[in-house]
Amino acid sequence: MGMPHAAERWTAERVRALPDDGRRYELVGGELVVTSAPSPRHQVALAALYDRIRPWLAESGIGMLFWSPADMSLGEDEILQPDLFVIRAPPGRRFHNWSDIGELLLVIEVLSSSTARHDRQLKRRRNQRAGVPEYWIVDLDGRIVERWRPGDERPEVLADRLEWQPDERVEPMEIELPGYFAG
Repeated sequence: MGMPHAAERWTAERVRALPDDGRRYELVGGELVVTSAPSPRHQVALAALYDRIRPWLAESGIGMLFWSPADMSLGEDEILQPDLFVIRAPPGRRFHNWSDIGELLLVIEVLSSSTARHDRQLKRRRNQRAGVPEYWIVDLDGRIVERWRPGDERPEVLADRLEWQPDERVEPMEIELPGYFAG
């Protein structure tokens, strides 16, 4: 279960010193969020998204797709572990450290019972505040995707088709959601 440790203010340095015990540690706004390893269902859902997004990115040349653990930061003393995320990456650019990554184009979180509150509240607000163009929350039980953009007060709720076009010069990527959720 995602356990916030808000009684004291944590730092990224302190979080990185925690033992490698199979848990996922994130630091958002000084709050330590601890979650267990994801379930097989969660990982299958991520793999299916990866398999749909990666070929489109390779063809379009827009960016690179990564998964956690990643130790991402959006500028504060923090550690973020998004399930999947896309960065803008010029062709041929190599990244040696997570701190080398600049512009995030998309962050995706697949909900689980232990992460739902943090994904929908704490992490969503942080991504919006940082100006991440799109933040998707994939609800496997509800069979929907919530799409959040920086100024949104409410998500766009998608159940049939998800279209993503981070660059107007390329055709959008489309995911038929009933087929995705059926898998």
